[in-house]
Amino acid sequence: MITKVWQDFKKGNFAPVYLLVGEESYFVDETIKQLKAALQKNEEAEIMTFDLNEQPIDYVIDEADTIPFFSERKLIIAKNASFLKATEKGKEKIDHDLKRLESWLQHPTDTAITIFIAPYEKLDERKKVTKLMKEKCTVLIAKTPQNNDLNVWVKNEAQQHGKAITDEAVGKLLEMVGPNMLQLQMEIEKMALYLGEDHEITRELVEDLVAKTLEHDAFKMLNAYLEHNQEEALKIYHDLLRQKEEPIKLVGLLANNIRTMSNIFYLQKKGYHQQQIAKQLKIHPYRVQIISGQRNRPSDQRLLQALYSLAEVDLQLKTTGGNRERHLELFLMKKL
Repeated sequence: MITKVWQDFKKGNFAPVYLLVGEESYFVDETIKQLKAALQKNEEAEIMTFDLNEQPIDYVIDEADTIPFFSERKLIIAKNASFLKATEKGKEKIDHDLKRLESWLQHPTDTAITIFIAPYEKLDERKKVTKLMKEKCTVLIAKTPQNNDLNVWVKNEAQQHGKAITDEAVGKLLEMVGPNMLQLQMEIEKMALYLGEDHEITRELVEDLVAKTLEHDAFKMLNAYLEHNQEEALKIYHDLLRQKEEPIKLVGLLANNIRTMSNIFYLQKKGYHQQQIAKQLKIHPYRVQIISGQRNRPSDQRLLQALYSLAEVDLQLKTTGGNRERHLELFLMKKL
């Protein structure tokens, strides 16, 4: 749906009001970018931005109802439409005149394109204004594609830069970056520029060029430890120490990964599928997919033992002085 609307932009077909709902910032940024490009194709567009956490809805309506001076249509971006989600009464930052908004939505002006951005997972469907906006606006969903759809998107993004990307490289890229589409887009662009005339993005290129995150390194260190690869676990640990990462922070990340791993395995045994597990644990489905696909799955007993050992390391780090790096190092050196 969202890509079809982008095609409409390029053809000069616009709705008077859009509602963009969801937490995937790539789709939010790309929709605004495509709108601006389409409006500025033949003339300089008038663009106004309002933050509805700081400014009342009246500002948006007044601006939309004001005829543009220098162009056929103006673009009005209304960010943080928090009045569409559930909020505790009296806790709203701004008292919006929703009656006026409801009335305006019945007959919005055709000399402005107004886009309301609601960067939230859910809206409050019980509210009259939510129902009316869904009825009167063109609704766009800013949601990260799941599993295979995300793989397809990565390959298409590489093609946009004139490159092909192997399945292995796609898997490694998603493992290192996760489902952050803006970050994925930047990494693909960087690798495409690096390749120059060469055509293919390989797994090796991903490993060499993609920026490693602390979370990725901590997960990789834990897997090496659980697979009895002490040498690899220590290598990653020493690299992180050289990057000035604190041992106590690393202990927390390792423990969090073990708890997540343990919960995923437990829910799998109960018959939950990956989407259900992700929803239950409030984590991204791709993370569930990565952990579920592990070949040498550690036993529940090993995970519990590792968690207890990390609790002891955490206590040592908080109560003793001296060579603090040594406590976690000793944990990684011992086999469970």
